[in-house]
Amino acid sequence: QLMEARALTPPGAVATTASTGCDPIGPLPEMVRVDGGPSSMGTSHDPWAYDNEREAHEVELAPFHIDTTPVTNRAYLAFIEQGGYDDERLWSAAGWAWRQEAGLEAPQFWAREGGGAWSILRFGRRLDLASHLDEPVQHVCCHEAEAFARWAGKRLPTEAEWEKAAVWDPAAGRARRHPWGDDAPTPLHANLGQRHDGPLPVGSLPHGASPCGALGMIGDVWEWTASPFTPYPGFAAFPYQEYSEVFWGNEYRVLRGGSWAADAAAVRGTFRNWDYPIRRQIFSGFRCARDA
Repeated sequence: QLMEARALTPPGAVATTASTGCDPIGPLPEMVRVDGGPSSMGTSHDPWAYDNEREAHEVELAPFHIDTTPVTNRAYLAFIEQGGYDDERLWSAAGWAWRQEAGLEAPQFWAREGGGAWSILRFGRRLDLASHLDEPVQHVCCHEAEAFARWAGKRLPTEAEWEKAAVWDPAAGRARRHPWGDDAPTPLHANLGQRHDGPLPVGSLPHGASPCGALGMIGDVWEWTASPFTPYPGFAAFPYQEYSEVFWGNEYRVLRGGSWAADAAAVRGTFRNWDYPIRRQIFSGFRCARDA
């Protein structure tokens, strides 16, 4: 396991720029459509794949929409300001109990300064949130992600939906290793390997787009999914039985895609991370989905 230190108005499209060597891509659609039908999930041949990524198998999904980018600080701030943390209807029973027990009112490391402005703590420095509004929100737990999704009139994607949106190429009839293809990541494809001290503004790396047009599915933030951590058909423990098998079950949720701090050699479209749904100290964010 990789570990690292609508009843209300929904978020809309965003426009971003970044100093990444790419031209700004302008306004982005809020969501992209992924057609239904069969696709593959997992891998049987990648030499770097762990046991929980094996074996490759076919899945049949209904059509769905998925957010073009991870949810941003700007969108998440709107959720906070419109009472998202105070509306029990938006939270699961377990999520609401945890929100009350932990006193959650914002992502971890956010603080409201004098005058009401928000800041974020990053490596010992307090940064003005207003200067980072178009970055993916990070340090949120799965319960917070679910509450936001309900507020936005959406839901979290299953990991099968996430993987299909990330790497399934319908024209070729196969899955790519990465959203952009089988080639290894470069700084133009994904924000990985601690090249930056946090996530980039969404839309900064258009060369990393997946076949369906989703952006940032590898790097920037780990993305929570709605799926528990369970074995694939044909699972066999490797390199040792305790690597994955002891974690199977509903107690853990799957995260996908890696973060800005993850090593580029370790992250690919099939890689599965997992953690407790209350975990916030990891570089975790999310994107939403809805039925088509």
